[in-house]
Amino acid sequence: CFEKCIKFLNKNAYIQVALMGTDFCKSAKNAFFLILRNAARFGVLGGLGTVIHFIGKFFILVATGLLGFLMLEGIHPEIESPYVLLCIYCVIGYFSGALFMNVFGMAVDTSLQCFIATEEMKIDKSFIPEKLRNFVSANEGDESKGGCCSCF
Repeated sequence: CFEKCIKFLNKNAYIQVALMGTDFCKSAKNAFFLILRNAARFGVLGGLGTVIHFIGKFFILVATGLLGFLMLEGIHPEIESPYVLLCIYCVIGYFSGALFMNVFGMAVDTSLQCFIATEEMKIDKSFIPEKLRNFVSANEGDESKGGCCSCF
């Protein structure tokens, strides 16, 4: 449990280093307090991220196994028992999916931290992409309605 907390804080500290250009210790402190101030947002994103991570990994595994099987049948139709090769395709698909979804998860975490930092620092909104700017403008002030992040 302690190790998971440290890894989570370490990942977010490195994101802060990349975003703000501060040293690691200051970034770790900033990341901790940013997460603390926006715990509900990070919690909702963490829950959704876990589900999306699983679905993405599963989809890539199945797609790789299915495409591998179809290619094998098309190229070598004389193979009577392709189960071992299909297992190898699925293992390759699992590792490929895990790598891809880890990168995707890091991008989502970075985007969330960047979005929240932009909100808290009251940076000029011209730096925010138009679709995200429209979403932020449409949901500004929703915290007073009882929700923390326009989700509730």
